[in-house]
Amino acid sequence: MARSKKHERAGGTPATVALDRAGVTYAPRSYTHDPGATSYGLEAAQALDVDAARVLKTLLVEVDGGLGVGIVPVARQLDLKAVAAALGSKRAVMADPGVAERVTGYVVGGISPVGQKKALPTVLDESALAFETVLVSGGRRGFDLELAPADLVEVTGASTAPIAR
Repeated sequence: MARSKKHERAGGTPATVALDRAGVTYAPRSYTHDPGATSYGLEAAQALDVDAARVLKTLLVEVDGGLGVGIVPVARQLDLKAVAAALGSKRAVMADPGVAERVTGYVVGGISPVGQKKALPTVLDESALAFETVLVSGGRRGFDLELAPADLVEVTGASTAPIAR
């Protein structure tokens, strides 16, 4: 998998810029986003013809007055109790979408775990480690990035835990 220099030259998204700066190899994967799609992640898996277990969604949660990030496969749900425990908290609730957009700098449906405006404690569901590569949002709807899960952990500073159900 070769890193795309096109996105680096064009300025890319904050996610591609962060990956380029970190020297991470990734493949940009674009598709035509359907504005009527009800699940952005499942839309990406279908449009890119990729197993939904390899396509990950980025979800923001509120824990103990702060925010954290959970990254789970798009066909599964975030286990709020498990992500709270992984973040060292007793309780987690989903963050308001407006807050998620403001804090990350991305729109809902295009929130990337990479290149967020503010680094947040991040947990990757351990199931991602079973794959050679996974896909995450590249920072806008219709644009994903394919990379090794170990690189995702490294660039986001994520821990791993069983946080999906």
